[in-house]
Amino acid sequence: MKKFINDPKDLTRELLEGFAIAHPDVIAIKSEKIVCRANPKPANKVAIVTLGGAGHEPALSGFVGSGMLDYSVVGDVFAAPGPPKVLEALRLANRPAGILFVVLNHAGDVMSANMAMEMAAKEGIPFKMLLTHEDIAPGANAPAEDRRGLVGCIPLYKIAGAAAEAGKSLDEVYALAQRFNDNMATLAVAMKTATHPASGQAIFDLADDQMEIGMGQHGEAGTGPSKILTADQTAELMLSRLVEAVKAKAGDRLLLLINGCGATTLMEMYIVLRGCKRYLDSKGISIAAARCGEFLTVQEMAGFQMFAAKLDDETLACWNAPCNTPALTVA
Repeated sequence: MKKFINDPKDLTRELLEGFAIAHPDVIAIKSEKIVCRANPKPANKVAIVTLGGAGHEPALSGFVGSGMLDYSVVGDVFAAPGPPKVLEALRLANRPAGILFVVLNHAGDVMSANMAMEMAAKEGIPFKMLLTHEDIAPGANAPAEDRRGLVGCIPLYKIAGAAAEAGKSLDEVYALAQRFNDNMATLAVAMKTATHPASGQAIFDLADDQMEIGMGQHGEAGTGPSKILTADQTAELMLSRLVEAVKAKAGDRLLLLINGCGATTLMEMYIVLRGCKRYLDSKGISIAAARCGEFLTVQEMAGFQMFAAKLDDETLACWNAPCNTPALTVA
């Protein structure tokens, strides 16, 4: 393992300290592992709260700021934060307007969230929980509990955050975010493993001439290894499944993200995006918005997550609304 770190047990604390030094005008750290907005939004607007392990930077805390998240609860590397810390964040976010609590479908995150929500409900904290589960590797029609939450949480924070900034009620913010949640899908591909920065152990193994579509956020098995395909072949293979999953047809508009996993270059991502446009053009489907970059990574894993969401006028307006976070800014 070649990483510039100190004592592995201090990883999360030290990365958050550095994060706060880099972005003091946008975020602040509360009680070590809660990231919040440096300038809180008014209490008459819905708060957006999420949780998740470190090691996926810039996610999830890189999206705390105006127009997106209000609080992010950080666990240790690839691990969910404990319920007491999640409850602390819900208490900090407590307000008359209520809280939208966004949870990615991973066993540890869900367990911590459920325990914290049970305690928060007893305290009368108003919230609604939304679970993201847009990974289609198990099949687009697989039960929600079998589908993992991947990079789709990031655009969902953007949609919900814009609605909250606009002053919509908790019910309205939840309904809009859930509609977006119901119309999004992600599929990942990996070509090279990452190492766990605390242990130095490889997360999974793939031969030099292999890739695997459907790989999970932490190296969980996908659809099985195959020979490495070209960028255009990979784009068509993955996007055809995403288009089917969101039921996109000629005349529809998509939001498309190519999310690098840590060791895939922008050059490669732009070439993949080009292949995606060629495929969508052949189907009469337009790209309303697209981005390439690293939003939710897995250390130095080589590969990417391809995300597609079908947009309507309201969700497109929310995507284009202003935001200011360390990892995403819309003027």
